[in-house]
Amino acid sequence: MAHTSHGIGGLTYDPSKRTRPPELNVLAALILIVVAFEVLGRVTMGDSFLFNTRDNIDTLFNEQRLQIIILQVSIIGIIALGVTQVIITGGIDLSSGSIVGATAMVAMSFAQVAIVNGNPNPKAIFGEGWMDLPVIVPVLVGLACGVAAGFVNGALVAYTRIPPFIATLGMMVFARGLAKWWSKGNPISFPTDAYAAIGKGLMPVFIFVGLAVLFHCIMSYTKYGKHSYAIGSNEQAARMSGINVSGHKVLVYTIAGALAALAAIVLSSKNLTAQAGMGVMYELDAIAMAVIGGVSLQGGRGSIIGTVIGALIFGVIISGFTFLKLDAYYQEMVKGLIIVGAVVMDQWRQNARGRG
Repeated sequence: MAHTSHGIGGLTYDPSKRTRPPELNVLAALILIVVAFEVLGRVTMGDSFLFNTRDNIDTLFNEQRLQIIILQVSIIGIIALGVTQVIITGGIDLSSGSIVGATAMVAMSFAQVAIVNGNPNPKAIFGEGWMDLPVIVPVLVGLACGVAAGFVNGALVAYTRIPPFIATLGMMVFARGLAKWWSKGNPISFPTDAYAAIGKGLMPVFIFVGLAVLFHCIMSYTKYGKHSYAIGSNEQAARMSGINVSGHKVLVYTIAGALAALAAIVLSSKNLTAQAGMGVMYELDAIAMAVIGGVSLQGGRGSIIGTVIGALIFGVIISGFTFLKLDAYYQEMVKGLIIVGAVVMDQWRQNARGRG
């Protein structure tokens, strides 16, 4: 029996119209991509993409490749967690990559050691009194930079009614200029051991996963998350229901700025250096991860889980193309196609929902 009457007025339930969570569709896409690389590897190279084929190693899976996949996307994934929240509220953030560059330069300048190989630090930015500081100092300074940038973004969007695209585009240009001005374009290197430990080994992965769990809970079970979805779905209705829309937007953009700054700290720690060009195009990759993960660019829909799966799709594509020994520019072409395809699918879902 296809229809069952229940509830007031004989309302019916049609199982055929029941929809799956969008995260399942993204997960299915991830599995298909992994299978495709596995088949291509077996056919063209006689090797496995996912499984271990070495006789001297007992593990079933290629653990090194799995680690590389998640390491490649963990830092941009941290940015994507903030970008996801911005997009859910109906906004966009183009400044996160430049915030990474500026924050990396500023934070690293407070994380330097005074002596390198028995000589004064050749890349020292400040005097001796600002060397060998406790690790909390560069971390807090870096986070403060991101918070300030995000606050300015949010204030411009919320109180001047400048479109988010323009407001964050201005911050993108300003922050990149700040990154270049900070040390006159010179790299900043030689951090303390404590600062270097932040991005060592799999620490970026642990930070990314921990933050993903935290913000999944926040977006799913707190007032902050409910207000974010409400604003993205219908801003006027959210305002009439008593939500402080302007204040909430400022908070969302501030959190996004703080997460971009944290990504900068992890990145500069991992690389043991900071350069003004760090973070170029990171904002677009972060947006792409969110969109691939099912976040609607029109706001109101999406999830942290979807963004995490979208990040894994990115990692699998990059690692898969490397595995097949294909040139890097193919990665960009495929990523572009995936992004457009994800947006087209989102539009199709919205149109289908409107017809339903």
